[in-house]
Amino acid sequence: MRIAVALIPLTALALSGCGPAASPTPPTPSVAVTTAKAARGGLPAIVSGYGTVSPTLDGAQTLSSAQPGQVVGLTTTPGAAVQAGQALLTFAVAPTARGTYQQAITALATAQKQRANTAQLLAQQLATTDQLAQADKAVTDARVVLDALGAEGASQAVRTFVAPFDGVVTAIPVALGDRTAAGAPLVTVARNDGLVVTVGIDPALRSGVAAGQSASLTRLSGGQALTGRVVRADSALNPRTRLVDVDIAFPTGALLPGEALQAAISTNTMSGWIVPHAAVVTATAPTRIFQVAGGKAHAVPVRLLLSSDAGDVVEGAVDAASPVIVDGAYQVSDGDAVRRGQ
Repeated sequence: MRIAVALIPLTALALSGCGPAASPTPPTPSVAVTTAKAARGGLPAIVSGYGTVSPTLDGAQTLSSAQPGQVVGLTTTPGAAVQAGQALLTFAVAPTARGTYQQAITALATAQKQRANTAQLLAQQLATTDQLAQADKAVTDARVVLDALGAEGASQAVRTFVAPFDGVVTAIPVALGDRTAAGAPLVTVARNDGLVVTVGIDPALRSGVAAGQSASLTRLSGGQALTGRVVRADSALNPRTRLVDVDIAFPTGALLPGEALQAAISTNTMSGWIVPHAAVVTATAPTRIFQVAGGKAHAVPVRLLLSSDAGDVVEGAVDAASPVIVDGAYQVSDGDAVRRGQ
């Protein structure tokens, strides 16, 4: 019996050693983030707009005839490069206009003949000086009418229109054989240095745009960006688009009339703390960034001065020595533990 009694405590002790071990303290959860440094500096504010290449207000000339007639020849096409004096279109003046010119010639000859007769009668004292003055006036009036018709092209049965300067044909609203009224447009030529990109911008941003500012021009079809310069900004809305038109000059020959582009105009520079765009949290007020200190995220309220693809400019109590959370900024809260992601 003593042996049995003595073995019981030893067996219990052995069994107690085989029980489960104490659980370790679980690790503190953390959020994987990437970081960047904040730095003082400035970025240009960007005003964007879309538009096309078109002639300036004084960069194109539309050729037309003051007489009705018919297009009898075309020697160019829209988009063609032309040189000053190059033939573009042949135009035949309408017979009715030619008839009016011939009548003016006859009227002048008749007035001159009557004036000569009146002068002869005056010499014979059979006419008065007033009658001679009236005859002189009739000659003058007839000559004025003839000269005007000649200046309007009625003196030429067939007229060839030529390019007034080196440039590009932007429009030919007529076809071979068309009969046109007096003053109808026949062909438009734009100067090589008279093309601009006209873009529409938000009226609320008009005050920041001024002549001389630089702009980046990108074709909507793709390709390398071009550098341009603002040459004019309207002070009224375009009645068709309800936007403000801005003209941007570009290097001669770099773009073709009618090309569609996006313009990014660099206006005034905003200064402050420059941080990556993804680092600024704007989902809920206040706008803030998160900086890492002691392995934890600390929220820093900021005022957003500029938002752009190149970075955001903010102002607030930013610590230059503490990294700013970029990826993961929208997943953390103030005081959360963080770790550097892979």
